[in-house]
Amino acid sequence: MNEKRENEPTLTKKRTTVERKSDRELVVSRTFHCSARILWEAWTTSELFQQWWVPKSLGMPLLSCELDVRVGGTYRLVFAGAERLAFFGRYLEVTPPTRLVWSNDESGDAGAITTVTFTENGAETLLVVHDLYPSQEALEAALGSYDGMQETLDQLDELLVTLGAHAGRS
Repeated sequence: MNEKRENEPTLTKKRTTVERKSDRELVVSRTFHCSARILWEAWTTSELFQQWWVPKSLGMPLLSCELDVRVGGTYRLVFAGAERLAFFGRYLEVTPPTRLVWSNDESGDAGAITTVTFTENGAETLLVVHDLYPSQEALEAALGSYDGMQETLDQLDELLVTLGAHAGRS
């Protein structure tokens, strides 16, 4: 009953790592069993992004997700909670399907610059999320937001299995 078919997609066995690289830098990485193109689509298409971004255990649904993925374009994410929370910024660099860079403007001067890279190697893609904060204090204040990264990227992995299966992935 638990036998896996050879052509059946499986979740990545590798897990998420979160590393502090300096007083101002935090790096999250994980390898996914899919093409960079499919991973890119999950990060840049509102309908897909909404399906995986918020850890389900938070019980804080993503009410809206606007992604205008182009240099100078903006994004805005609005979450439900005791109060509505909005996260927003601008895309600074967009290089499909390998690199995204955006600002985190909701934090004002304490906002990080986020760089996401998608490095394809055969049937796998290494995802690296690099956040550079303007100060050590800003990074310290944001550390709690990384607690759900494992769950968030697990949810992404589940979505990618579905997308890969629908895209005819081998």
